[in-house]
Amino acid sequence: MKMERKLKKDDKAREKALKKQKALEKASLKEVKTTNPKKNSEKKSGGEGEENPEDFMDPETPIGERKRLSSQMPKHYSPCAVEKSWYEWWEKSEFFKADATSSKPNFVIVLPPPNVTGALHIGHALTCAIQDTLIRWKRMSGFNVLWVPGFDHAGIATQIVVEKHLSRETGLTRHDFGREEFLNHVWQWKNKYGGRIQIQLRRMGSSLDWSRECFTMDEQRSKAVTEAFVLLHKEGLIYRDLRLVHWDCFLRTALSEREVEHVDIKERTPIKVPGYDKPVEFGIITSFAYPLEKGGGEVVVATTRVETMLGDTAIAVHPDDARYKHLHGEFAVHPFNGRKLPIICDEILVDPNVGTGCVKITPAHDPKDFEVGKRHNLKFINIFTDDGRINTNGGSEFKGMPRFAAREAVVEALRKKGLYRGEKNNEMRIGVCSRSNDVAEPMIKPQWYVSCRGMAKEALDVAANGKIEFIPKQYSAEWRRWLDNICDWCISRQLWWGHRIPAWYATLEEDQLKETGAYSDHWIVARDEEEARKEAAHKFAGKRLLELSQDPDVLDTWFSSGLFPLSVLGWPDETEDFKAFYPTSVLETGHDILFFWVARMVMLGMKVGGGDVPFRKVLFHPMIRDAHGRKMSKSLGNGIDPLEVINGVTLAGLHTRLEQGNLDPRELVVAKQGQVKDFPNGIPECGADALRFALVSYTAQSDKINMDVLRVVGYRQWCNKLWNAVRFAIMKLGDAYSPPLQTLTPETMPFCCQWILSVLNKAISKTVDSLSAFELSDAANTVYAWWQYQFCDVFIEAVKPYFTAENPGRIHAQDALWVCLETGFRMLHPFMPFVTEELWQRLPSPQDCERKASIMICDYPSPVEKWTSEKVETEMDMVLATVKTLRALRAAESKGNEKLNAFALCENALTMGIVQSHELEIRTLANLSSFEAVLKGEDKAAHAGTTIVETVNENLKVYLKLDGTAINAEAEREKISNKVIELHKQMEKLQKVMRVSGYEEKAPANIKEDNSRKLAKLFEEILFLNDHIV
Repeated sequence: MKMERKLKKDDKAREKALKKQKALEKASLKEVKTTNPKKNSEKKSGGEGEENPEDFMDPETPIGERKRLSSQMPKHYSPCAVEKSWYEWWEKSEFFKADATSSKPNFVIVLPPPNVTGALHIGHALTCAIQDTLIRWKRMSGFNVLWVPGFDHAGIATQIVVEKHLSRETGLTRHDFGREEFLNHVWQWKNKYGGRIQIQLRRMGSSLDWSRECFTMDEQRSKAVTEAFVLLHKEGLIYRDLRLVHWDCFLRTALSEREVEHVDIKERTPIKVPGYDKPVEFGIITSFAYPLEKGGGEVVVATTRVETMLGDTAIAVHPDDARYKHLHGEFAVHPFNGRKLPIICDEILVDPNVGTGCVKITPAHDPKDFEVGKRHNLKFINIFTDDGRINTNGGSEFKGMPRFAAREAVVEALRKKGLYRGEKNNEMRIGVCSRSNDVAEPMIKPQWYVSCRGMAKEALDVAANGKIEFIPKQYSAEWRRWLDNICDWCISRQLWWGHRIPAWYATLEEDQLKETGAYSDHWIVARDEEEARKEAAHKFAGKRLLELSQDPDVLDTWFSSGLFPLSVLGWPDETEDFKAFYPTSVLETGHDILFFWVARMVMLGMKVGGGDVPFRKVLFHPMIRDAHGRKMSKSLGNGIDPLEVINGVTLAGLHTRLEQGNLDPRELVVAKQGQVKDFPNGIPECGADALRFALVSYTAQSDKINMDVLRVVGYRQWCNKLWNAVRFAIMKLGDAYSPPLQTLTPETMPFCCQWILSVLNKAISKTVDSLSAFELSDAANTVYAWWQYQFCDVFIEAVKPYFTAENPGRIHAQDALWVCLETGFRMLHPFMPFVTEELWQRLPSPQDCERKASIMICDYPSPVEKWTSEKVETEMDMVLATVKTLRALRAAESKGNEKLNAFALCENALTMGIVQSHELEIRTLANLSSFEAVLKGEDKAAHAGTTIVETVNENLKVYLKLDGTAINAEAEREKISNKVIELHKQMEKLQKVMRVSGYEEKAPANIKEDNSRKLAKLFEEILFLNDHIV
């Protein structure tokens, strides 16, 4: 079929783009190798011979088996190679599977069900990254973890997709096929394309329990939907009523608030509406006159929807408006059908200072007029057919016209009758269906409703008493705002794809009106037709039943979604899963569906699920925008497919995706231009790990994320740094190395090893605390900071001198290196599952000790008390500050990697003792040929030669010797003079504070003491610099 061909074409484009990207990367790496050759530290395949490339390539791994790694570690990180095969092994090994009989504490999350026929967008990727991070962390922390995958049938979205597909393929509508045959096509579509999301979820590394996968329209979930409807109806919480709804004339169905996007219009604006050849103008208000029944006068009204005057049943004025007091109780006459329109008084609706002070009332087609109609017992006249044409109630002159064509015809007819009074620009808001782009029409329809006030009160109470916690807490106010102002929920949808409403209409022989729905008390709600017949026989005993017909409508998709935490665990049956895992632990979702999904789950869950809340905590993530802060959309071309970031894609590939969508030609041009601007070179291959880490680290950005792909690229490069760290370790540990079985004792280890273990301890504690508080961004940043700035940037460099064969600290250095890597990977694993599994598997394992099969089932790190040393960390802070200062001096003189001599001038013996004891670390990290510490006033000879100086702190200054190099005295003098000026400014600012009236009497003692100490330090610094001006 056409769609299948397009999908295959897309796959080929992706594959081609991936190959091109890899070729470019390979060429780049080759160039780096050529320009920056290194000594070969890898094993040779044939003794002194050339390296065998096959030694660096992973052998093919049969699907589901543990990944077979290359004998030699590849020299460069490749996301594609690293992320291959692990997931299939994890899944086959049942590492994701929860045990309903386990004695471990439970941690349960239900995946918000994505649309079954859709594809994951970057917002879904954020959901997966956050949830899988929590799931993997809890699993490693000893919990019986269940993450349930489910998929939503997405009634209106899926039906539209399949209808468009069938229309393109056959030229037929669903009505041409008929309900049964059309639904067969939808199921075929679902079965054929519904697996795309599962592929994407697996590619993201989502450790879902696939043995419990469910679909909102499978047998068990359908049973739950029917049961909930019946139970709620029995309690009087589901009822049928004639009310106004948002109606989509193109799709011929009622819409939920979620499906209606409100568009503000400033002035006359043409808008394309489905079913119309030319754009329809909005942003206009039209005035016309109604003739009065008596006296020959008129009243003038104005409206933005002049066609609705065909359904007017009254004219309202304010009771205190003196202009119309003489008309109270009088009538106007409809010019097209002669209907008498009472002139009513309504102080709630009418503002006498707006317009003419007269308001036309159309109770069947306007929400405010609907309320007026109820208050004044007016007639409700529907003038539209389901497809938006004028019906017989609108008059023979306009019958059959599409509503917006009738708009023009009504204006012309008013002109002919001399009743047209003009039009002008008018600021207004229209509702547009997010699925079809049709302008929603308020229509009065008999529908099924859920009474929400009582359930909303219960939902408010559980939030108030702490049974449900919102994270961030700010959404508690949003919760109250929605539920305090809740309206009853229309759950009827005039679709074919969805859960058929379990209600049957009984037509009796004695009924005068035989149309379905003519009598509201003839509806029977039951679990199936057999039960409905029994109920009808009981209810209408003694009366002859002519027909029992099921309501053709289906339920709002949000109804089945609202039952999801219950139904995925087997409710209404008392399954082992339901008893073990309900209520769930955390709901994680976007804050945009707080009401539409979260509130409804709480209300329905408490009402039919036994009174308990469906989850204890609700974690809201931000909404993703593009790098410029714009909402992502197909029409802008700024939407991102997660697989495009993971696998990489060319600009041409991005264009191809747009071309296969439903954009009209003009939108396609704009979208492509947007892609050219944002992704001129396409998107490089980043891998799932980098994408996940970037998304999680973004979550601290309030309620919106400005997603920049370059940040993902940065984390992909960071993965390469982790890769190189392990290559370094494998080289330094050697084949004979056996990791320690006992916890390391830092006291006997080199200083840099003591320090890295202490800061690792601190990183573990902070990471666990942040994860426990659901501050995932802080957790990710803590892990990153330890790996990047402490392990890679400092420890790996500082520990290198200990790896010489004769160094007595060599075995300690090896143990510290191995422990840091092994522990660090376990700490990082929930964020980056693939690369951590691969690198962890490459680490040597302890002898005579069986290691866990996978890192994902290892214990999450916990702090080791004896590793923490504040003294060591404080001393290392001084070491790193000294190194930073020396590096800055070197950079200022453009000395590159040239080894220089340096010394430190210490103000006291304590500082000198610390500096002297860590001379090796300072010399190594600052790349010095020599480094010595002198006490102030003792060693004047150290000042010999050309030097430059910089302050580390109030007790320490460092000098970098530039022997043999001419120093720019003038530049050095200017630099120090500028610093003296800056210090004088700081000093004057502080003195000004200390001279303020009342400072001595009112300022706290600790503040005064601190300020005095700061002033003394500034004065001392100025004296020092003045003494050392070149």
